[in-house]
Amino acid sequence: MSTPEYTPHPRLKGGHRMTLFTWGKVRHFPHLPRPVPRFFDVAPDARVLARCYWQPDPRRHATLVGLHGLEASSEAHYMRGLADKAYSAGWNAVMLNQRNCGGTEALSAGLYHSGLSDDPRAVISELVELDRLPLVVLAGYSLGGNVALRLAGDYGPTPPPELRAVVAVSPTVNLGLCVEALERRSNLVYEWNFVRNLKGRMRRKARAWPGRFDLSLLDGVRTVREFDERFTAPHHGFRDADDYYYRASSLRVIDRVRVPTLILSAKDDPFVPPEQFEEPAVTANPCITIQVTRHGGHCGFYAEATPGFDGYWAEQRIIDFAEQHLR
Repeated sequence: MSTPEYTPHPRLKGGHRMTLFTWGKVRHFPHLPRPVPRFFDVAPDARVLARCYWQPDPRRHATLVGLHGLEASSEAHYMRGLADKAYSAGWNAVMLNQRNCGGTEALSAGLYHSGLSDDPRAVISELVELDRLPLVVLAGYSLGGNVALRLAGDYGPTPPPELRAVVAVSPTVNLGLCVEALERRSNLVYEWNFVRNLKGRMRRKARAWPGRFDLSLLDGVRTVREFDERFTAPHHGFRDADDYYYRASSLRVIDRVRVPTLILSAKDDPFVPPEQFEEPAVTANPCITIQVTRHGGHCGFYAEATPGFDGYWAEQRIIDFAEQHLR
């Protein structure tokens, strides 16, 4: 099946309207069985949880590994929507939580960050080497899109032969640019929500690991940049937030991507500026297909539903792009 060009739902043109609608809309996932939880040891002090949807004989099917965005989880609507479409297409779906996400604060000693590609690398290695799964597709949204692209770049010229495609939806490939956009007055509601969730997670983290984190540093934190300056950057050995944004951005390694890759984004995304996809490191890489639509918001891309299609265009586009490279 070839995905048609994206046409937004006629009532949802406009980045904020699309973003907020898809963020809050109640969804149903008719093809998904009950997920099977699985834990992956990704570092000596870190374990992550995936919610897995296995076909009856997993080794006879392709596997989609999904990565969520900032302060989301494997239960995010787009993660379950993507898993629903993947499972319906006859694939396994492994929806991965970033460290500490999805109620897993007690499983890892440290925090996650926007360029932490070691975790999905370890998961893919286990799926290929231990489970002997023959074909893998990696798809990430927003922060997870940056992580997916970062991993593809980190692999460089020798990606695992089982990894057939990578897709990034609304990816924050230039973290500094995206944080600057998030700080615009028009994006106050998004930043407030991210900061509220980050603070809540740090409080839960401190309860799970007593004495490890200084919660007094949360006082006065009102922006994502302030949170990263006080927690993310020093915890991971970055000099400051700007150093973290520079070093963790997939833009630094995207020229090394050698896996068929699709980048999906929208010109009206409130805080993922489209100009980052015009960088020569992106446009000059023949392995990367760039599709920036006029409308779509942030991780939205909702269209009019039709029989057999629920309207979530980006999810279907991921499936169709990957199928082209699984043959």
